[in-house]
Amino acid sequence: MNLSMESQAPAIQAQNWIGGEPLANCQPGKVYVLEFFSTTCGFCVGPMLNLIQLQEKYRDRGLEVVGVAAEERAATADEAQANLEAWLTEKVPRLNFRVGIDCTGEMKKLWKEASFSFGLPCSFVVDRDSRIAFIGHPTELDDVLPKVLDGSWRSSDQAKAADRKRIAKGREDVFLSKISAAVKLKDWKTALSAIEEGIALLPDSLQLRMAHAHLLLLKMRDMQTGLAVLRQLVRDAIDRNAEDWLLGLLSQLFGPKYDDMDFPSVERLAMGKELSEHILALTGLKDEVKASYYRAVAPYYYESGNKARAEELLELALKVGDGVPVPDNIKQLWLNDVLQTLANYKGEKVSHGALWAAPKENVPNGATPKAEKKNPA
Repeated sequence: MNLSMESQAPAIQAQNWIGGEPLANCQPGKVYVLEFFSTTCGFCVGPMLNLIQLQEKYRDRGLEVVGVAAEERAATADEAQANLEAWLTEKVPRLNFRVGIDCTGEMKKLWKEASFSFGLPCSFVVDRDSRIAFIGHPTELDDVLPKVLDGSWRSSDQAKAADRKRIAKGREDVFLSKISAAVKLKDWKTALSAIEEGIALLPDSLQLRMAHAHLLLLKMRDMQTGLAVLRQLVRDAIDRNAEDWLLGLLSQLFGPKYDDMDFPSVERLAMGKELSEHILALTGLKDEVKASYYRAVAPYYYESGNKARAEELLELALKVGDGVPVPDNIKQLWLNDVLQTLANYKGEKVSHGALWAAPKENVPNGATPKAEKKNPA
């Protein structure tokens, strides 16, 4: 059974409960959030704490939050419960909703696998008609819940678009998992078959399209077919003018994975030129997009021999990136990466505000003083 928006909510098949009475089914007239989490999931604590606040905020409007521990790693159900109780006491001490424990795999099968949901944490919202209204990451609940509670969410274009995107991502993950398993076994035929099947079903999947080129070029060493696939992917990225496609293709062309293979340099630089010139001609971009683009196209100019232009673009990325409104820790990591690349290109110590970097040797993509001799400005 496939589970998506509009589906009737499945049964709740938990064997043990913490913090409340057993619940077998979602009751009409109430709105439920079923939160799948695990004590081994490092990203689950924050959402659980936020759910405490949401339960308190919307309790009077008929919300009931239910935690679901369906992926505990324990030898017995009793051990799973003991581990979970200790984890909740430490991490979620003010728990105000019940938590069900399932060690049979039924909840995972009925809810997560049926909806192509594979990661943790994962939230399911069931509306007052006992139908699935939302499946996704708990960070989206602050926006979604009020609309589910007032009955406007499920019929909205936003909800339908979100569910289509989620289903496509879930199907993509299924194919990527099959591909990964085949690649580990060096079963190129099975991997290629899975990729081709996935692309036929999901032609808009950048991950599958890039995996196709990666497999042909790096694993199967089929340069003729692989280059044709990559050329088409570059053209499609430009036609779509989508940021993730453009950045993804530049990363694939100039990332370290192609350094030790017989990838024709002329072909790679020609594709890099086409992408880079298209990107730099774009106008009306937000600063965060500009900064990402400047960083992404710099390796093309460095490898093509235009060292001065590569350095100029990295300096522009640093300047524009300063004003991007992102958390300081994320910004600093990004600035450090750009500054380090600039130091490698220049072959000397560089600084930006309080940050500085010295050049490193043996860096992929010729970003070292040694490689500069091969790629003179």
